[in-house]
Amino acid sequence: MRNRLAMTLIAGLVLLAGCSDGNSNPSSLSPAAPATGARATTTSEPAAPPPSDASPQRATPANDSRLTVTDVRIGHHPGFDRVVYQFGGSGGPPGWVVQYTDRAVQNGSGRQLEIAGTSVLEVEILGTAYPWDSGATPYSGPDPATDPSAPRIAGVYGTQVYEGTTQSFIGLNADRPPFSVTTLDNPVRLVIDIAAG
Repeated sequence: MRNRLAMTLIAGLVLLAGCSDGNSNPSSLSPAAPATGARATTTSEPAAPPPSDASPQRATPANDSRLTVTDVRIGHHPGFDRVVYQFGGSGGPPGWVVQYTDRAVQNGSGRQLEIAGTSVLEVEILGTAYPWDSGATPYSGPDPATDPSAPRIAGVYGTQVYEGTTQSFIGLNADRPPFSVTTLDNPVRLVIDIAAG
């Protein structure tokens, strides 16, 4: 008799599980906000407090860093807009020099670029490699990358590699707002947050 009761309970639970919509979250939780950006992705970056410093920021790359930019994403978060450079290749995190500039001059050619916006943030990513050296497929999306959900960012321009440095420019619709720079792993990403308002 006990076996029959146990089997009936198990069968009932299996039937109830089959009727589920596959969502294991309780209905009282609010749904996650959809990801925004220049390109859709399933990888999200954690939110951070808004940046508060506009001075140049620098970091040294890992000695074994041979990375290539494979994606550029833009998004809006409460208090800041975000640009994410995602990498393929090998080695540790990249280094960077990120600072405001009055003129966007392309490394190697010396050509001055036209960048939309009120101010220009130059992003030099250190420890990068040409695609044939890193084995990664380089970013081939829009240039400039834009996202209307991130109004502070007029556009993200270029990801050209020259002598181990990838150069990019971020045009901003503000006069040199504070920014912060961090890296994330799995996959390797360089994250630049720009204060909004």
